[in-house]
Amino acid sequence: MTLLMPLSGPVTASRRSDVAPFIVMDVMEHAARLEAAGARVIHMEVGQPAAPAPLTARTAAADALARGQVGYTAALGIPSLRARIAKHYQEQHGVEVDPERVVVTNGSSGGFILAFLALFEPGDRVAIAAPGYPPYRHVLSALGCEPVLIETRAEDRFALTPETLRAAHAEKPLKGVLVASPGNPTGTMMDRAALVALYEAARELGLRFVSDEIYHGLDYAFPAVTAAEIAPDAVIINSFSKYFCMTGWRVGWMVVPEGMARTMERLQQNLSISVPTLSQIAAEAAFDGREEMDAVKRGYETNRRILVEGLPKVGLEHYLPADGAFYFYADVSRFTGDSHAFATRLLDTVHVAATPGVDFDPFRGKQFLRLSYAGSPEDMREAVERIGSFLAKE
Repeated sequence: MTLLMPLSGPVTASRRSDVAPFIVMDVMEHAARLEAAGARVIHMEVGQPAAPAPLTARTAAADALARGQVGYTAALGIPSLRARIAKHYQEQHGVEVDPERVVVTNGSSGGFILAFLALFEPGDRVAIAAPGYPPYRHVLSALGCEPVLIETRAEDRFALTPETLRAAHAEKPLKGVLVASPGNPTGTMMDRAALVALYEAARELGLRFVSDEIYHGLDYAFPAVTAAEIAPDAVIINSFSKYFCMTGWRVGWMVVPEGMARTMERLQQNLSISVPTLSQIAAEAAFDGREEMDAVKRGYETNRRILVEGLPKVGLEHYLPADGAFYFYADVSRFTGDSHAFATRLLDTVHVAATPGVDFDPFRGKQFLRLSYAGSPEDMREAVERIGSFLAKE
């Protein structure tokens, strides 16, 4: 028997795979190790609802599984699900969307990969707000694009503006811009006037416009505005993960411009064939569980109130406007200049898992901590107490 000789030296990874870790996942692993050792951790690190998927979704998936074979679906998604998503825009926003423009994706993550591949070439520069969701820049980098982080300001409600977009484009031309409202990690939202102004600036500059609407439905300050109302050439990305509490089901969707569905179809055919069938069946039925999900949303509003009222009393007085989503982005610069080390001490000392701001913002992230309030009110009250005892010793 002839043995093959190993390659000389270790196998090295490609340069484009050298992306930064998604730190929140590292925090989750750290928390899991503590739990395995017997600790009771309050999870405020990951944006994952504590509530289950709606009963309508779970029942539909169970019924489908009981019927037998679960096979592939069309690459763009089950037609009835695409039609139901299109109907959702009429129901919630009063805007007509052709089901042919709807693409079902493997979570919003799969949607971003498809969108970035379809819209941008290697080397293209794409504007993103800082602070912002880390995988935006990581996925763009892995695909050979250049994420351009634009620092946001309090006076602009921590959102991109036409002025900051034009300035970045004047410095070196951009190819696109990505906007999120409600945003992660900030929870801040853009009103209609702000979103329209940013879109018009992008159109004037010839930029592709991508709108992340994954937290739509979780709005408290005012109703969220979809780009479908104002930007027919935008690529809109959404998911069943947040409002519908279906993170592990890995199913999302896109609304794409006229004529782009075939591009997305070809990409999805080759990258994943289709989205898991049971997840799609459950997702379609989830729309019938809105009453249940609205009750969950009211729970988030209670949690938000607990943090807004409680954390300033224990020392976290400064935070960004919690307009939507389920995040409290707090300024911890009074206590530390290193939010990563601070979050580690918080977890090890009082067993509250939080995400350091450096995950979201390389400019000022060392001053911030993101706390998710997607858990139970009881956990939120206990978290305030634990954080208070921790801060008293810092």
